[in-house]
Amino acid sequence: MKSLSMLVDILDAGNLSEAARRLNMTRANVSYHLRQLEKSVGAQLVRRTTRRVEPTELGLTLYQHGCMLRDGLSAAREAVQSLTSQPKGRVRLSAPSGYGKFVLTPWLVEFKRNYPDIVMDVLFENTVDDLLRDEVDIAIRILPSPPENLVARNMGRVRYLACASTEYVQQHGMPELPAQLTHSPIITAAVAGRPLRLSAYQGSHREVVQLYPTVISRNFPFLRDATLGGLGIGILPSYMVHTDIAAGTLLTALDDWRLSIYGLNMYLLYMPGRHHTRALSMLIDFIMEKARAQQTADEALQ
Repeated sequence: MKSLSMLVDILDAGNLSEAARRLNMTRANVSYHLRQLEKSVGAQLVRRTTRRVEPTELGLTLYQHGCMLRDGLSAAREAVQSLTSQPKGRVRLSAPSGYGKFVLTPWLVEFKRNYPDIVMDVLFENTVDDLLRDEVDIAIRILPSPPENLVARNMGRVRYLACASTEYVQQHGMPELPAQLTHSPIITAAVAGRPLRLSAYQGSHREVVQLYPTVISRNFPFLRDATLGGLGIGILPSYMVHTDIAAGTLLTALDDWRLSIYGLNMYLLYMPGRHHTRALSMLIDFIMEKARAQQTADEALQ
């Protein structure tokens, strides 16, 4: 069982060095246990490259069995603990910086108050390429469509707004059509080296507009501050600026259009086929409940 569990750790980590780090062992020790397991089954279980290890067909079969056994043991332990104790465990969550600051933070504070023994490791960042490699349990992302290799729970629609400070509007006015944004100083996030296009929807009609931002960042709180500072027209998610719009410090344009840059929906993502600890399941359910309530409230205001 120990060697089988180590095979799972090696393949999850992607290489022997990372597996050794996670297991607090030497690389030589991890390699030795892997060789012993391969010797006991009489076949090669992983193929080694310069950067990664990949399972053979037999290795993948043993990996899947190892995951099932380990998940079963974890579930059994949690079932016993749940009868006598408060939920415990560690959950690592990744969320976009703006959504994290303006929406998610109060939810997480409330969750932590309710379950003080659960350790929350929170990353506010806008990209996670590999949940396994980055050891992330949950990732929250705005996407055009859910990825096929992950479980995706739809948290609701994301509405982008074209907005600017009152001072900017007084000096420069605001666009009346999406195409006019091409010639405006835009404040938004962008991917370096890639053209930035905005999709604008009005009923069944769709327009695609090329944007040329003059202020670019993946830190959305900074983008909000730059917009409030009168540096241009911010193309920002509504959850970041709705209080500024209500206060009158930001004004909006193109209100009859639905704007989108990176996608129309927010998704909660996690790996498929994995046992969820009690702590992880409770946090997923808590976030989804909050997101549904937030979506209902937003729709009532529109």
